[in-house]
Amino acid sequence: MTATISGLRAAKRRDKQLSFNPGRPAWKEPASPIYNAIKAVIIGGISLSIVIPLLLVVSTSLADDEQLIAAGGFVLWPTHPTFAAYQAIFSGDFMFRALGVSAFITAVGTFMALFITITMAYATSRPVLLGRPVLLLVLFTLLFAPGLIPMFLMVKQLGLLNTIWSLILPGTFAAFNFVVMRSFFMNIPAELIEAARIDGASDFMILRKVVLPLSKAVIAVVGLFYAVGFWNAFFNAMLYINDQTLYPVQLILRNYVVQGGSMADAIGVTSTPPPQSMQMAVVVVALLPILIVYPFLQKHFTKGVITGAIKG
Repeated sequence: MTATISGLRAAKRRDKQLSFNPGRPAWKEPASPIYNAIKAVIIGGISLSIVIPLLLVVSTSLADDEQLIAAGGFVLWPTHPTFAAYQAIFSGDFMFRALGVSAFITAVGTFMALFITITMAYATSRPVLLGRPVLLLVLFTLLFAPGLIPMFLMVKQLGLLNTIWSLILPGTFAAFNFVVMRSFFMNIPAELIEAARIDGASDFMILRKVVLPLSKAVIAVVGLFYAVGFWNAFFNAMLYINDQTLYPVQLILRNYVVQGGSMADAIGVTSTPPPQSMQMAVVVVALLPILIVYPFLQKHFTKGVITGAIKG
């Protein structure tokens, strides 16, 4: 009798373990050890593919000439680290000025881009005149860039050549960021906006008091997209800027990688560290500000982008 009861209990436990709960989605079921192992290998491989190049860049910038020659130009781990390359690129005021130009472009450009994108996204997320056809027509035109020559002619006609505003104004609007932010605004309950309107709030007050406090995640994400775009931009500087005092740091990086020693003379480098170390040092200087800012905004990515892309 005891053996029979024990067998029944064991069968029930086995059936319970093998049974599938129809009320739970398949992706919420416990994963198998093999699946977890495969996932760990894939994630580890992707992480290494990101970490190793960064480590290679930083290590090469800190390596001395002898180790670079022995390693064939790139070093994974410096045995005798030195900051000679960083001392060389910061020996004059050229790099400091370039960092200031890039910081100004990024700060002012991101603010202007967010202001334009937020106001336009809020306006088009509300009921508009003639309804959806007009809105679709406006969105359709925003998806096409004007082209290189028309943009250059427009910048020239506006008198922006060789000014810092030629690096800011052409990038103050992006259709993708606009669509993401507009979709996020459309997900805000209409009852909140109607209640504020009944209380006598204007559209600008509704935007400032109701919509923006609920949209911090998408604003942080879109702001980071704009900031990274402005910080990494160098092509507009190649087209519109001839004065070296207005060069952003990314253009200096591009010119140094392409021109090498001649660019080192142009920026006033007096010492002669290894060229590979100089190039990697400029890369580190160009990457470091974004790497510092990114972790503080990473937590908003899922909520800001995915939630804003549910409806369109």
